[in-house]
Amino acid sequence: MQKIDITALTDEQLKGVMADLGQPAFRAKQVKAWLQKGVNSFDEMTNLPKAMRERLVNDYDIPSVNIRQKWTSQQDETVKYLFELGDGQLIEAVFMVYHYGCSLCISTQAGCKMGCAFCATGLGGYRRNLKSYEMLGEIHAAQRDTGKRISHVVLMGMGEPLDNYDEVLDFLKKVSSPDGLNIGMRHISLSTCGLVDQIDRLREKKLQLTLSVSLHAPNDTIRDELMPINHKWKVDELLRSCRQYIDATGRRISFEYAMINGVNDSDACALELAKKLKGMLCHINLIPANEVRENDYRRSSRQRLERFAEILTQAGLNVTVRRSLGGDIDASCGQLRGRCV
Repeated sequence: MQKIDITALTDEQLKGVMADLGQPAFRAKQVKAWLQKGVNSFDEMTNLPKAMRERLVNDYDIPSVNIRQKWTSQQDETVKYLFELGDGQLIEAVFMVYHYGCSLCISTQAGCKMGCAFCATGLGGYRRNLKSYEMLGEIHAAQRDTGKRISHVVLMGMGEPLDNYDEVLDFLKKVSSPDGLNIGMRHISLSTCGLVDQIDRLREKKLQLTLSVSLHAPNDTIRDELMPINHKWKVDELLRSCRQYIDATGRRISFEYAMINGVNDSDACALELAKKLKGMLCHINLIPANEVRENDYRRSSRQRLERFAEILTQAGLNVTVRRSLGGDIDASCGQLRGRCV
């Protein structure tokens, strides 16, 4: 008989399991608390009766997130993990060290549907959504390996988080719970390529996380070339949704902008972008494009990056140039593939 994934059960279903085992309802809360702590086996649930744990082992399973491979950067303390999920799917996550603490960039899908032209993740296609406990499992696995507490989480790894909306929202609830990892919403960033309908749904939750929008172009002509999602929701429609999100949440949006030589890095692009974002509570994160061997896109020069940033700053916008971490191990933005090397 195939075992049941206990992490997929609702609270009511878990209470039903306890009743079937002849256990009081409070045991369901104990089991859930252990799952949120990232245990890999029922034997680790030491406050449960031994006989109960043995019965759970017979009928139920805790899906594992195991390290298949890892790479450590020679340039900084960045570590890239290749995780294997319970069904054999491979995903990647990136551990980064900053002055404010340790951050993990996690995957929300195995593969990606979005097909952004400059990104390696979508080259292997889309396989499936991750469950919320698998996302938690990425954090637990990295913490066990590094021996360091992860204080910040970035949903910018493989996949489009808002394309896996329900599981991502469940993850956010669990990861911020005082009974779990207790990582505050203000220490969480969620990235999207611009699924306007889902941004609108998220807006209603009024979460205090940082929404990062992958913009990468100031107009539809360029964005159509780089990001297929722009054929469904144009730049102006996306920015209108972003303004509504800011008004509802009071939170500043971060716009991600990969600087690609000769494509979106001209003075004219900077001026057009400045005009589009004028007056918006936002931050612009300029990213030196990380090169992928399957395409011809190349990163902008340092001089071009600085000039682009200067134009935006002079227009009164808040701008930074992202420090590239883990470039020597293909751990930077757009380089995650989810496969063995």
